[in-house]
Amino acid sequence: MQSPSSADTTATMADILTRYRTVAVVGLSPKPHRDSHEVSRYMQAHGWRVIPINPNASEILGERVYPTLTEAARDHTIELVNVFRNSDDVPPVVDEAIAIGAKAIWLQLGVAHDVAAAHAHAAGLQVVQNKCLKVEHARRR
Repeated sequence: MQSPSSADTTATMADILTRYRTVAVVGLSPKPHRDSHEVSRYMQAHGWRVIPINPNASEILGERVYPTLTEAARDHTIELVNVFRNSDDVPPVVDEAIAIGAKAIWLQLGVAHDVAAAHAHAAGLQVVQNKCLKVEHARRR
């Protein structure tokens, strides 16, 4: 698969940031100094609904935490899945995002998996890899 061009990625990011406001954050840490926590707190402060996904916590940023995307999707319509996991952990997250009907998947800075991204794209999801949601949101404000 050929990587998307910079213009394609920019257009996809702009569309995601314009269209969606509910984000499930896979790997959201309860520790305030972690990037996942800082990015999610920022998105909350800018009106986004953050749904934490972490099997080892019960509440983060004042929100109920779900162990899986599937569990979260029973209570919420998830538009965007933001991934703070190792790149090798991405394929099952993509499979679950597809299964719950998410519209887009965003792999945070340092996270990329071309095969999983191609699978998500083929299933109709918008895909961003190796970009920070907070940085891209702030850049467009």
